[in-house]
Amino acid sequence: MTGSSAMVWLDYLAALVGGLFLLATFGMVVTRQVQGCLRYFILQSVLLCASALLLGLRLHSWHVFAVGVIDLINKPFIVPWLLRRTVREEIFSRREVTQVLNIPTSLLIASLLVLIAYGLARPLLHVADGSYISINLPIGLAGLFVGAYTASVRREAVPLFLGLLAMENAALFAGFAIAPKLPMLVELAVIFDVLIVVFVFGILTRAVHEHIGTTEVGTLTLLKEESKP
Repeated sequence: MTGSSAMVWLDYLAALVGGLFLLATFGMVVTRQVQGCLRYFILQSVLLCASALLLGLRLHSWHVFAVGVIDLINKPFIVPWLLRRTVREEIFSRREVTQVLNIPTSLLIASLLVLIAYGLARPLLHVADGSYISINLPIGLAGLFVGAYTASVRREAVPLFLGLLAMENAALFAGFAIAPKLPMLVELAVIFDVLIVVFVFGILTRAVHEHIGTTEVGTLTLLKEESKP
């Protein structure tokens, strides 16, 4: 296999991974279970890492490849483990996701957001250098919009938070192609910040659930400081 044909195959694989990444993001929109949201986040994270590994091979960049390996350990394994260790198991095993809009309407809105993302990314593709940018940039932007929508319509704290993490995945998906030479120190700082945020969120969610018996965002207004006699 010649070098040019290998690059073509890498581009095909990157396009396939990008399509699956977007489908995993849509999966977080349609699922009704908190456990399902977590599984789709794990799948999305694995596909994010696969994209980084392919991009590292495509650009012959050990930096991008190393970040993909680190994310492969962090996102699909450590983040879910932290959530399960800090959030009560009852939330994952029995609770259905409640949201503002029904699933068919959410799918329609998510599809429109994807079209808007591709429309916004199209002018940038004419000045971008590299076929991988034409894959990662629009898909990452679409994932960012759909993740933001997912977080905005969820009423449960954990699925809402997973929507925010999906947005972070989508931003990284586009960022790997836009700035592949970003210093690794910056990306490692982002990775560790995410772990700290996940840990703090899990502790707070557990405390709220034990205090008022639910993690629905609308009921958090019930949390008030006790008045002193």
